[in-house]
Amino acid sequence: MTRHGKNCTAGAVYTYHEKKKDTAASGYGTQTVRLSRDAVKDFDCCCLSLQPCRDPVVTPDGYIYEKEAILEYILHQKRNIAKQLKAYEKQKNSQKAELEELSKAAKESKLKAFMEKEGTIVSKPLNPFASKTGVDHASTSSQSSEEKEKHLPSFWIPSLTPEAKAAEVSKPDKAVYCPMSGKPLKMKDLLSVKFKLVDETLDRVKLINRQDRYVCAVTGDVLGNSVPCAVLKPSGAVVTLECVEKLIKKDMLDPITGEKMTEKDIIVLQRGGTGFSGSGVKLEAKEFRPVMQA
Repeated sequence: MTRHGKNCTAGAVYTYHEKKKDTAASGYGTQTVRLSRDAVKDFDCCCLSLQPCRDPVVTPDGYIYEKEAILEYILHQKRNIAKQLKAYEKQKNSQKAELEELSKAAKESKLKAFMEKEGTIVSKPLNPFASKTGVDHASTSSQSSEEKEKHLPSFWIPSLTPEAKAAEVSKPDKAVYCPMSGKPLKMKDLLSVKFKLVDETLDRVKLINRQDRYVCAVTGDVLGNSVPCAVLKPSGAVVTLECVEKLIKKDMLDPITGEKMTEKDIIVLQRGGTGFSGSGVKLEAKEFRPVMQA
């Protein structure tokens, strides 16, 4: 067999590695990258600040937020909606005033046309032998004025330069939507979450530096991204889904408060996933770029 050089380009096959390398260098084609463990959010971190929560709240879809961050987000969205509503009402009033002016101008033009027609009526009989120079002059003057109106506006004369109309503002939606699920979100839908610490004596700094921070409120199992968890609505406690299936669903009672529960009272937490392909979470990032077509 012949020896192959390190940078040999005499191959008759365009390999997959060469294709990916050329795609990345050219700037064309969709790039797909699998996220690593460092790019995955922890299950107890806020979806907005990406930091461990001090006062966590959860939405009905299972997304955890810092209470201060999500309330600030809702307030910011409501302010934007109020601004858009104000701009929409201003546009509506201006359109109404413009329609009133147009209707007034139409009435005035009708009245003017009627008066001009009335002024052309003569009571004395017309002389059939008289010249029609005056009538011809009036008709030619009206035709010339119509031709002037048909001319396109000039880009060189400031008074004839066309003006761009303001962009039309559509009526804004008054609902605030969750930044993760895209569903309508209200402040009353947020539920406080009560995590059970691994060690109650640890301060916040030492707790954040630990990877295993919380345990199940019933079984004491360590919680993490690889462990499916759920929040119980009556007490706000966090338990594993295994505990829910084997213990809680038999009686449908909250083990902390003893209250009766339904299926809606069990909120499954959205996890960030792990670095393994079997975690059940989609961990691919795509960047759509222009494609060269033959």
